[in-house]
Amino acid sequence: MLLLGSDVASSHRGGAGTLLQHNKNKDHLMSPGGGVAERKGNKELFPAPPPVIMFSRSGLNSSKGLRRQKRDWVIPPINVAENSRGPFPQMLVSIRSDQDQDISIRYSITGVGADQPPNEVFSIDPVLGKMFVTKPLDREHRSSYHLRAHAVDMNGNQVENPIDLYIFVIDMNDNRPEFKNQVYNGSVDEGSKPGTYVMHLSAFDADDNTTANGMVRYRILSQTPHSPIPNMFTINSETGDIVTVAPGLDREKVSQYTIIVQATDMEGNLNFGLSNTATAIITVTDINDNPPMLTSRTFSGEVPENRVDVVVANLTVIDADQPHSPNWNAIYRIISGDPSGHFTIRTDPVTNDGMVTVVKPVDFEMNRAFMLTVVVSNQAHLASGIQSSLQSTAGVTISIQDVNEPPYFPTNPKHIRFEEGVPAGTSLTTFSAADPDRLQMQQTIRYSKLNDPADWLSINRTNGQIVTTAMLNRESIYVTNNIYEATFLATDNGSPPASGTGTLQIYLIDINDNPPALVPRESQICERVNKNINGVNITAADADTDPNAGPFVFELPSFPTSIRRNWTITRISGDYARLSLRYQIYLEPGMYEVPIIVSDSGNPPLSNRSVIKLKVCPCDENGDCTTLGAVAAAGLGTGAIISILICIIILLSMVLLFVVWIKRREKERQTKQLLIDPEDDVRDNILKYDEEGGGEEDQDYDLSQLQQPDSLEHIISKPPGVRRVDERPIIPESQYPIRPVVPHPGDIGDFIHEGLRAADNDPTAPPYDSLLVFDYEGSGSTAGSVSSLNSSSTGDQDYDYLNDWGPRFKKLADMYGGGDDD
Repeated sequence: MLLLGSDVASSHRGGAGTLLQHNKNKDHLMSPGGGVAERKGNKELFPAPPPVIMFSRSGLNSSKGLRRQKRDWVIPPINVAENSRGPFPQMLVSIRSDQDQDISIRYSITGVGADQPPNEVFSIDPVLGKMFVTKPLDREHRSSYHLRAHAVDMNGNQVENPIDLYIFVIDMNDNRPEFKNQVYNGSVDEGSKPGTYVMHLSAFDADDNTTANGMVRYRILSQTPHSPIPNMFTINSETGDIVTVAPGLDREKVSQYTIIVQATDMEGNLNFGLSNTATAIITVTDINDNPPMLTSRTFSGEVPENRVDVVVANLTVIDADQPHSPNWNAIYRIISGDPSGHFTIRTDPVTNDGMVTVVKPVDFEMNRAFMLTVVVSNQAHLASGIQSSLQSTAGVTISIQDVNEPPYFPTNPKHIRFEEGVPAGTSLTTFSAADPDRLQMQQTIRYSKLNDPADWLSINRTNGQIVTTAMLNRESIYVTNNIYEATFLATDNGSPPASGTGTLQIYLIDINDNPPALVPRESQICERVNKNINGVNITAADADTDPNAGPFVFELPSFPTSIRRNWTITRISGDYARLSLRYQIYLEPGMYEVPIIVSDSGNPPLSNRSVIKLKVCPCDENGDCTTLGAVAAAGLGTGAIISILICIIILLSMVLLFVVWIKRREKERQTKQLLIDPEDDVRDNILKYDEEGGGEEDQDYDLSQLQQPDSLEHIISKPPGVRRVDERPIIPESQYPIRPVVPHPGDIGDFIHEGLRAADNDPTAPPYDSLLVFDYEGSGSTAGSVSSLNSSSTGDQDYDYLNDWGPRFKKLADMYGGGDDD
């Protein structure tokens, strides 16, 4: 059961709880006693005491004994204004259970804002059940909270069912409208009619848009410039759309407007609302409302004749539209005065001028001047209602200047036909040129030869007559497809002189002046006649053409007689025949020369005696020469063949021996027990030497006399137990560590230290006084006796430091450092 305000007591008296509903009017709040706290604006005229919420486990019995059934009550939401100044904590509502007089009750709340983030926005007194708000609320951060109130006894047992509490944050006008951009850009065509849409602006207000706090209205504060009137545009106060309200937009006068737009909330109320501003830049876009106008009604220019790609005249134009746009770009057309198309007008992309250019050569003798009519227009069509200007048309006068033109050959190239072989001095033709300058200039033409590849021709200097200087030959390398070509030069005497070239093409008619030649000149044939393959196909080559070439006639000469006895020719076709051995004729393998007479079909015919070299050799079943047969046919005898084979065998043996030697050296190199190549090893190695030989300069001497004297009797005859100190001890030699073939790099140091330790403790290792005999130095020795060398001690020298030098110097330390033993 839920009771609010002063009705809580009456509910107990009457036995039935009553609910005073929260007034939903946004400007009124219910007071605890059922009264209304009136709100004006955002301020309360008097504070409304908080309501009291009472729990009830069940309904109460009435005086008539009827039992009220338990039912759920709807708790009205609790409204809390945002940005409250406190003081905090500020009490919102009081919660009570109807059993708090019988048992101790503890109250708590759960939900977002209580025990869930954001935590501790709301709190409750666990004993009294008073719920507080602990800080100012922000509706733009969170507009409502849903909490649950709980009542439990001291043991934590639930006493009442949880009650849902809804807390709504009442919006305050605490946010200004914000534009997304500070500067907006829009455009509108010049000449637009009133009501034309320009652009859209929008502002956002974080306050509740269902109330006046979030309702934004727009208005224009200023317009710059004020031309033609200060209010060329207006804005829809609710939507933010900007439209034109007056005619007269002209880009050529004002190309851009700057408008300051204000957005105000509280439905535009300037007294209570918050405002913000933004800038709208409106660009007036160009339309083609200005036709191009030529700066003059007439233009003139001049050009030398026969010149092309020359600018004759420059046409200037004025256009007020936006430069370098289709509305400004000029297009020029020639509408009359140039029927042959000698001229065109190109537009300068930078200046927009028209450049009258010659595209086809003009001839002074044909036209001395041209009168052109030119019209100019824009790349884009003129806007609706705009008429072309009279200044869009102009006349252009172009004068042609006479220049000295070069002579020309009327027929170029000129074709003539002659038989080859005509003698030198033969007149072929007259190749003359004409001078186009026939009106104002009378000039003389002189001729010269420019290109004559074979040097067969000459030309008369004054009249252009062509005469041969050598015999013409159709088979020359300078003749292509029976045509010989020469180039001549015609030069006038103008100032400056001009020249022209002409080409003479002579078609040379073939005569029979080349005998045929036998093809092929070498071949091979089997030594015995084969039924399937017999003979060699032969033909002929003739530098002449038909009818002075084939068909050819092939014949064997009568002398020597062996030719016709051994060989025969069989005709295959007009150009081919077969040369073969006669049946049952056997020839030794070798090279044979067979003469053959070949005749062409000219009138009269020409003949040629040619020789074909035939290689006669043994053949296999396919008719091909065998290898041995080919060698034999080449003229090598049996002895030569055997010699060649022996040389090949010797060469192969030498190669085999060289390979074996290389393999043996490689094997010996691999068997050496060295870590690296001795020449590359620069480390200190411990080596054991068993003998002392001579140095590098003594290698040519016999050292055996020094190491092994002739007589050792004086050593052998010594009594037992007596040993000289200069003799090598007769004891087993120490074993030095063996160096591994491929040791690990970390083992090298250990190996060196082990070898050093073994050498220091080895009594047989140097230094010891070796057994040396000096009484024999070879015959004729010039060396004196060394017996005079004697160790002496003056007593002044201190040799005790020898004891510090290690085992190697122990012998010297005993001999010289003792003092008492000497």
